[in-house]
Amino acid sequence: MSKLPAAVTELLGFPLFEAMMGRRARRFGRGMAIPSGPLAFASSAEPQPLSELERSLLVAAATGVTGWNWGVPYGPDRPAEHAHYTQRFTGRTGPTAGGFGTPVLFFTDDEGTYVTDTRDSDPPGDDATGGATGDAVERIVQACRARTTRLSATRLDLPAAPPHMLEPNLWMANAPGSTLFMPIADASEQVLALMAMAIGNGNVLMDDAAGRPAGDLEPFIASGLLDDRKRLPLSVLQQMAYEANCSELAFMGHNIVLAMQAMGLGGLYFNGLNRWSILGAFADDGIEGLGFRFVRDERWTVPNPVGLDGVYEALCPPYHHDMRAAVEVFVARKFGPGGAYDPARPGAWKDTPGIKASVTPYDEAFVACLAEVAQYVHDTHGRFPATFSTIVLPGFVQAVHLDTDFYDAHFEPGAYLPAHAEHQDRWHRGAEGPDGSAGDG
Repeated sequence: MSKLPAAVTELLGFPLFEAMMGRRARRFGRGMAIPSGPLAFASSAEPQPLSELERSLLVAAATGVTGWNWGVPYGPDRPAEHAHYTQRFTGRTGPTAGGFGTPVLFFTDDEGTYVTDTRDSDPPGDDATGGATGDAVERIVQACRARTTRLSATRLDLPAAPPHMLEPNLWMANAPGSTLFMPIADASEQVLALMAMAIGNGNVLMDDAAGRPAGDLEPFIASGLLDDRKRLPLSVLQQMAYEANCSELAFMGHNIVLAMQAMGLGGLYFNGLNRWSILGAFADDGIEGLGFRFVRDERWTVPNPVGLDGVYEALCPPYHHDMRAAVEVFVARKFGPGGAYDPARPGAWKDTPGIKASVTPYDEAFVACLAEVAQYVHDTHGRFPATFSTIVLPGFVQAVHLDTDFYDAHFEPGAYLPAHAEHQDRWHRGAEGPDGSAGDG
């Protein structure tokens, strides 16, 4: 029996189309001020941080584990087997291309900075596809909490000044009381997964900028692993990977935004923050950001973020000696003990062990070919992938407790939903107690 408060039960019945049709960027939160202009307004309320329950529900909306995904069921390169493309069978609230599943969620508020990593989680219940019942939501929320690590006891130190923020966001971004969500993806694993798919189907990966194969691929053409008539430009493959990463992160953000409408929280999805500042490129100037590691090269205008030590590390140097070593880790995540295709690990099918056992692990020639292409990219460009940052962070979501007085003063009726008007009573002065604390455990 679910122990979640009544407000969450009401949340589960909120109409999807009302959330979509009622979605707006409602920036003005309690404790904020617009200093001048026709919409000048100073909130009479103190900044009000999200309760732990409110924050946990938004985290679950972004990256909650909802069951098993069903993978890519078929590939023509191995017609008698289940396809070998999927990297993770963990089903989450947001889709990922090919089941590669690289994104994690960083977030910060007045109490600290955190990361929730559900990439390799098993579902928190017996359901293959999850469900929006109180018990299921409670399991998902608890699973997210278990996968959340507190990185620091302070809010992200992102100065409200250029070049760290675009000027229109200075008055409100990362402000006291707000929760700033930062979905992040690993392009190195995304590109390796696409390369494995391409090589599995015989494609010769081409460095189209240089007009040559991406590495010494003749031995693999001669062996029949690759088909010289099938040529795939690296620029296209890397563009596909970047687009997929950005889409996945946007899905996570939009899930948060829709949940905010149903919960009656203000905020918005936006991209007017400097990702290098957030990740930590200005650490030498005393702005730590999230503390990511960067690689620098005189050929690049900006440094390349590659990971957060011990927390979220990309499949490339300096976390691995070379790309061959990174490829071996990539392959182990698929076929090693506890990996995606380990028959001992559960899944969505009636015969999960048999389906997973049907997939032949990559042989030495396949691994060598994948490593050859990956090492060529790294040697040629000094990083992996070549054409965009290894760590991808294209957008952000900020959640606040809405100051409805601002909208009453300056907007026609209907500027916010009934869920916003009733939020304080439902979430903070109802059965949960005056501060909502009873719902936070």
